[in-house]
Amino acid sequence: MDNLLNKIKEAQEFLMSRIESKPEIGLILGSGLGDLADEIQEPIIIDYKEIPNFPESTVEGHAGQLVIGKLEGKTVVAMKGRFHYYEGYSMKEVTFPVRVMQSIGVKLLLVTNACGGLNPKLSAGSLMIINDHINFMGTNPLIGKNEAELGPRFPDMSTAYDKDLVSLAHRVGDKLGIETHEGVYLAISGPNYFSKAELRMIIRLGADTIGMSTVPEVIVARHGGLKVLGISCITDMAIPDSLESISHEQVMEMAKKTKPKFINLVKGILNEVEA
Repeated sequence: MDNLLNKIKEAQEFLMSRIESKPEIGLILGSGLGDLADEIQEPIIIDYKEIPNFPESTVEGHAGQLVIGKLEGKTVVAMKGRFHYYEGYSMKEVTFPVRVMQSIGVKLLLVTNACGGLNPKLSAGSLMIINDHINFMGTNPLIGKNEAELGPRFPDMSTAYDKDLVSLAHRVGDKLGIETHEGVYLAISGPNYFSKAELRMIIRLGADTIGMSTVPEVIVARHGGLKVLGISCITDMAIPDSLESISHEQVMEMAKKTKPKFINLVKGILNEVEA
């Protein structure tokens, strides 16, 4: 079926046949951060390939599983691995899981990523709460026919990241002794890392971090009326004048080192948030 609504309904019906209670919160776990899903209690684990119309994740560090269960007393659905535009998927395929999450009851989306730092106040291993984004991917997941029951034709993005959730994340970080920064995330299509000249340009545009995900999912989540909280794990510094070669393996290694405080922060947020 080519119709987006029909595709969503097929995935929705499959998932609802496998779960007993609707999830309140959706989690999208970025590169190297998927271990948070292992903390979910009474988990129902479903491979992406089982879910009608779901793409399959092809990137190292993305397990390709949907995990549904309890985390800090909340019913959650976690994507252990996401889809990226650079994998060759369309924007509608990249964001399809967000539509499905909404269809099974999710009202709040917590989206995470591993990314490069541009602001010298950041460093490898820092956690940044996203307060805004710049879509530098050259396309948009809402291009094409708008389905009114999914959201409005021209959705507002002036408050894409919920201010109360941003404040909550900082409060939880303070309580747990975890330093949290705040700033703007810029998304590129990838898969290559940016050149020094390109990095100088986007720093002038006002970006604090750079990555290859997150923004499409946030646009679709806000189109559907979901509240959004975004957390970036800084895995390397992309400062042009001191730029060094970086590999995906190095990104994964830093994400692994940062994982314990990332997991504690997210669990602390879930403990206090009202879905």
